[in-house]
Amino acid sequence: MVGAVTDAANHAHQFDRETAVAPRSPSEWTTHITSNWNIGDNPNGGYLLSSGIKVAVEASGQPDPLTVTTHYLRPGLPDQPADIDVDVVRRGRRFTNVDVQLTQDGKPRYKLMAAMGDLSGGTLSDQPIEGAALTREPVDLPPPDECTARMDLEQGVDLAITSRLDIRVDPKWAEDGSSDRAEISGWIRFKDERPVDTAALVLFGDSFPPSLFSLLGRVGWVPTLELTVHVRRRPVPGWISARFRTTDLHDGLLIEDGELWDEAGHLVARTRQLALLL
Repeated sequence: MVGAVTDAANHAHQFDRETAVAPRSPSEWTTHITSNWNIGDNPNGGYLLSSGIKVAVEASGQPDPLTVTTHYLRPGLPDQPADIDVDVVRRGRRFTNVDVQLTQDGKPRYKLMAAMGDLSGGTLSDQPIEGAALTREPVDLPPPDECTARMDLEQGVDLAITSRLDIRVDPKWAEDGSSDRAEISGWIRFKDERPVDTAALVLFGDSFPPSLFSLLGRVGWVPTLELTVHVRRRPVPGWISARFRTTDLHDGLLIEDGELWDEAGHLVARTRQLALLL
């Protein structure tokens, strides 16, 4: 198997310790969900599915999640164990499809479907076709030390996750309800300087304040119903920059689109989620 699982105490970084998984069988795994990544009383959705992605890596034998779609059924339970079931649906020459379910207290918390692969080869050309620029240019941001830490925003909810992630918001979006559009952008990295890999990109895609914050002000916890992340490249070391926008809000449901770039200016992931405005 790729990336053999070790005891959580042997992991050097917080994210790896607090998403460690252990096998019961090839299709049954266990993990422990901590409160260190909470938004209010609930584990952050990106953190919650990170242990499921680790299981997908192990079961598929492929190192990178290429596309991950997660349906959240219930909030996770912090500081409690969890069971993870995995089913390898199809093995192909380049991609392996897996289904993952995380259960706590006898109830499923999410169902995840992922296509796993290997982004190290670079077999597809990045060259434009007939002059078309087939990528998204990085968002224009002030340097991280000129941005506002997420913990300093007036969000109306406790943010244990900021003890684990260093999230900096562009000052033009940092004042609640001060904008005429729902957008937020900034920088993100691990506080303990853990290198960013493709699994971390999935987490980062669900770690910023809701983009509605800049338009509506304090919106508290905005629970995700469904999250899809497309991982495009392995990132180079350093900060990840990101931009998230909501252009569709109706009947208490919103659709938010996100883009993440590495320090080399490469688009490394895109996200879309359906969430509930409480």
